[in-house]
Amino acid sequence: MISMSHFLILGAILFCISVAGIFLNRKNVIILLMAVELMLLAVNMNFVAFSHFLGDIAGQVFVFFILTVAAAEAAIGLAILVVLFRNRRSINVDDINSLNG
Repeated sequence: MISMSHFLILGAILFCISVAGIFLNRKNVIILLMAVELMLLAVNMNFVAFSHFLGDIAGQVFVFFILTVAAAEAAIGLAILVVLFRNRRSINVDDINSLNG
């Protein structure tokens, strides 16, 4: 039987991996976007676990809204990435400052 502590430990591990990915790699935009998505999915897993074990559907509804925002964030992030690559031929975060006006 899988208890709620198993879900919470797995969510904490995923969240820590994503935080480490953000702090260790500040050059590549794709890795940063993937780390943010992993962070949101770790939080969503905790919401679903609490919702299941407490017998309340509100956590799962909240996850639906978070996934909607995450999809919009991914679409906007990839659009910014395409513009950055077209203008500078690289996807380094340092090159974003040079996209003025």
